[in-house]
Amino acid sequence: MKNKAVIAALLLCAAVCAYAQQSDGTLSGTVYTLNLDGDREPVAFATVYWLGSDVYADCDENGKFNIRRISEGNSALVAAALGYVRDTLRVSEEQKAVEIFLRSDNQLEETVITARGDANYLSRLANVRTEVISSAGLSKMACCNLAESFENSASVSVGYSDAVTGARQIRLLGLSGIYTAMLDENRPVMRGMAAPFGLSYIPGQWLESIQIAKGPSSVINGVEAISGQINVEHRKPTDEKPLFLNAFINSMLMAELNAASSLQIGNRWSTVLMAHASRSFMAHDMNGDGFRDEPEMTHLNFANRWLYYDQSGVQVRFGVKALYDSRLGGQMTFRREHVDSLRTMSVPWGTYITNQGVNGYLKVGIPLNEDNSNNIAVVADYTWHQLDSYFGLKSFFGRQNSGFLNLMYQGIPNDSHRFTFGLRNFFDGYVQTLHDGYADPLSASRRALFADYDLSHKENSLGIYGEYTYTLGEKFSAVADLSIDWNSLYGLFLSPRVNLKWSPADWLVIRASGGRGTRSPNVVVDNLGMMSTGRRLDIAPDLGMESAWTYGGNITFYIPIGFEDNSYLSFDYFRSDFTSQIIVDQEYDWSAVSIYSLDGPSYTNTWQADFSVEPFERFTVLATFRYSDSKVWLKDRGLVERPLVSRYKGVLNLQYATRMNIWTFDFTAQINGPARLPDFAVKPGESCMSPVYPVLFAQITRKLKGVDVYVGVENITNYRQKHPVISAEDPWSPDFNASVIWGPLTGVTAYAGMRFTLWK
Repeated sequence: MKNKAVIAALLLCAAVCAYAQQSDGTLSGTVYTLNLDGDREPVAFATVYWLGSDVYADCDENGKFNIRRISEGNSALVAAALGYVRDTLRVSEEQKAVEIFLRSDNQLEETVITARGDANYLSRLANVRTEVISSAGLSKMACCNLAESFENSASVSVGYSDAVTGARQIRLLGLSGIYTAMLDENRPVMRGMAAPFGLSYIPGQWLESIQIAKGPSSVINGVEAISGQINVEHRKPTDEKPLFLNAFINSMLMAELNAASSLQIGNRWSTVLMAHASRSFMAHDMNGDGFRDEPEMTHLNFANRWLYYDQSGVQVRFGVKALYDSRLGGQMTFRREHVDSLRTMSVPWGTYITNQGVNGYLKVGIPLNEDNSNNIAVVADYTWHQLDSYFGLKSFFGRQNSGFLNLMYQGIPNDSHRFTFGLRNFFDGYVQTLHDGYADPLSASRRALFADYDLSHKENSLGIYGEYTYTLGEKFSAVADLSIDWNSLYGLFLSPRVNLKWSPADWLVIRASGGRGTRSPNVVVDNLGMMSTGRRLDIAPDLGMESAWTYGGNITFYIPIGFEDNSYLSFDYFRSDFTSQIIVDQEYDWSAVSIYSLDGPSYTNTWQADFSVEPFERFTVLATFRYSDSKVWLKDRGLVERPLVSRYKGVLNLQYATRMNIWTFDFTAQINGPARLPDFAVKPGESCMSPVYPVLFAQITRKLKGVDVYVGVENITNYRQKHPVISAEDPWSPDFNASVIWGPLTGVTAYAGMRFTLWK
């Protein structure tokens, strides 16, 4: 521990002489139109400008332009020319050049306006190793929600937390998703009660992009990132899309509808409304064990976001989101009216879960001088969430009221130096009741025992932080962060972090990072899958704060091969070392789920390689492979491989699009490596490792006039975990366990859908 602190201090001192973010720079591009033969022609002397600003540029006689980049919040680039219909293109910070197609306003037949972008790519400008899934990537598959948006990524593994609730959990750097900070446009989300099902509460069709950052990152939004952070960007109020509709249905009779509308109200106000409704209409039991493969779900979601932009540079963003979610799972004969009789064991075993939540936020940015080199910002967020759940003999009821306030000041004295100081506060108030029911393992007859726990508590965390950035042109940058936080339950702790980036040549980027992350545990909601067992819950008293050091690096080579010379080959390595951790152990006592504090080492080493190439026009290849070495110290067992963590994952994605993207063909193949099975889940003579298995996906998209129609198939090989529920024939016994999940629960699934976009 002392050595790690010394290393971090040295890195911090080194970085205080350095760090930075890329200056705004310029964006180049060309404005085209299509003639009657379908060939592109430049639009001479067109004008391009950033939406909501006075920054513009005129094209030359060949339609080419260079325009100064402005703040990240203004990424909508508008092109206009006399005799043509104005068009808007969303530009990411990684793009250096764009192409915009304008349609003649006297054209008799509609021309499809398209802009191709990378679907999955590594950010070249980010100081930390960041993988970006763009809107094009989100359209490659069904992407019903955030949990289903990582099929083309080896960095993130997504699996079920148990076999009955449908809850998805992610793993980043071989660690559970609770160690990944989830951000919504850089606001902390999915904390507390929303954590078990939060990934399913963000519809994929609401999103513009997802950024996956590995390792320690900025402390501005908190210090809970241990394995990394995932930030999602929603559709913007400034989008020139008055109406977007998406309808979807699959062969499991799960249907959903998404709608979004971006509206500009005068010169200063804009808003976006987003709605989602989904429902599964039929229960399925493909493996014949008597349990639903997926719960019957009803999900409603609504969000409204606003933007006020003043010519002075003042920006105000605020919004509200509301959701309702219900899930009925368990045995096929279990019904909602059986809930009140679960404790009598006279009805089928089942689970019934409802989630209700409301979130509101406010973000204000105020420039203090004309060029915005000095500014202040305020971010405020409030969340109310209620979770009511029944799991056979067990039940858990929780209500959360949480507030987040962040006050920050940013100064940019020149192009080489940038600093940010701030004051941050989290408040969480929980009312939680756990009713632990379990079968008596010593009773010959069927008898249940019960214990009740009040887990209610209030927690306040106040932090003061600073971030310094040094930039040496485009060659070198460094970021040094330090956060000092006081927690009302756990006291004072420090979180230093450093991120370095060096680009000695245009074709090479090298990154290194290290730092400390801490998080406050909430035992039941962090591990809701443990409720799906017949065991008693043995929760040790005085469980403390979780803390770990994560460090690693990345090297990326940009190779001048392929159609557009934009290929890359990337390697990275990260290690996480826990100094304190909460262990959920089902192998120490086979009659209980033992929850206690770590008393030994716990670490994860992760290696990954990524390769992307476009061999010829409109055909892209993405290949990625990740290997994990994850170990933990368990009582009476010592250091063992962490259970249910796959050793490796490989992904190959192929996409081909015809001219103008009229047809798009996507194919993805995954190979999932073995994971260690808990001792109680291994029968005599069987392997203690789960099998290696493939998962294949395919989708075809056809562009029509304003409509995209797509059909696809998931899990083409129909591979399923054969016996996901242990003792399914006797769910009221102490041997019942639905939490040992390492593979798919449903087989081959076909789907179809459509996306309709109305442009302004």
